[in-house]
Amino acid sequence: MTLAPDITELLARARADLRMGVPIVLDSDDGLLVLSVETLGAERLRDLMALPGQADLVLTGRRAETLKARAYDGDVARVALSADATLRWVQALADPADDLTHPMKGPLATRRGREAGLHRMAVALAKSARLLPAVIAVPVTDSTGFAAIHGLTCLDAKTAAPRLGASLVFDQVVSARVPLSVAHDARLHVFRPEDGSEEHYAIEIGRPDRAAPVLARLHSACFTGDLLGSLKCDCGPQLNGALAAMGTEGAGVLLYLNQEGRGIGLANKMRAYALQDQGFDTVEANHRLGFEDDERDFRIGAELLRKLGFGAVRLLTNNPAKIAMMEKQGISVTERVSLKVGENPHNTAYLATKARKSGHLL
Repeated sequence: MTLAPDITELLARARADLRMGVPIVLDSDDGLLVLSVETLGAERLRDLMALPGQADLVLTGRRAETLKARAYDGDVARVALSADATLRWVQALADPADDLTHPMKGPLATRRGREAGLHRMAVALAKSARLLPAVIAVPVTDSTGFAAIHGLTCLDAKTAAPRLGASLVFDQVVSARVPLSVAHDARLHVFRPEDGSEEHYAIEIGRPDRAAPVLARLHSACFTGDLLGSLKCDCGPQLNGALAAMGTEGAGVLLYLNQEGRGIGLANKMRAYALQDQGFDTVEANHRLGFEDDERDFRIGAELLRKLGFGAVRLLTNNPAKIAMMEKQGISVTERVSLKVGENPHNTAYLATKARKSGHLL
């Protein structure tokens, strides 16, 4: 009988703990106590600073670049925290909301030497929890014992690390007919990943021939554009335009992937919007937050297409990266079908940035 959670289930538990402000422990040759900066409270910060190990604020290389802090480990920077570090100062280093009004936050002493693999993994966990990519990390001895004493989730780093970057495994939960205004013979398929993260959906129009390239779109969820009709992006018109094209053709499949804000989550997307209001473009805003230009995982789309029985697509997209990823994952893209819709005075600069910096064909 096996009742204990496996590593996939422990990772899901760790993400939930970080979102609730509860520390987790990464167990390796050198253990690490980790807590999200975004959900950090003053009392827990005091408790962390009272531990015998040196506390570090771990940021991504992108965020460190904005703060003019040296990232000796390349993609992450370990900022040494002094004993008098305050919650407000730590969170200001992680969140760029007041960078322009309070630009002087340093000088910041960043650590070099000693393996940073656990710190890198901690930031990846924060990202996967849709939190700001910033954590407090404190070395601990006897990781499993420390976790047991304090009732904390403990992850074996060597086992967990490969799972963080692994392609997801999905179960098809259910499918049912959902008549749409553009196609009465539509079906909605729900897919649930085994790691407990967001579900993803496929809208199948008609009965596409599995032996022929299907008209397809990989559409990333956009709450503001798809549901609210936001004019800051072109997502809503792209969603509706793709479904209309499939309805006109009589067959197609639209994958609705829950990767809001290019994979950073709705809260971080709103943070990026606030930075855009300060004059930064969409790519610059992501970098200041500590994210890459695009954090989405298009392998999900390829896996769902395979689950549905499709091996070749005519892809409705303006993004060459989607085509490259589909081909890399074994899905043949026989044609790129342009989807230029939704430009308006509020998103002209946004679309220009996507074309100039992200290579979109607009």
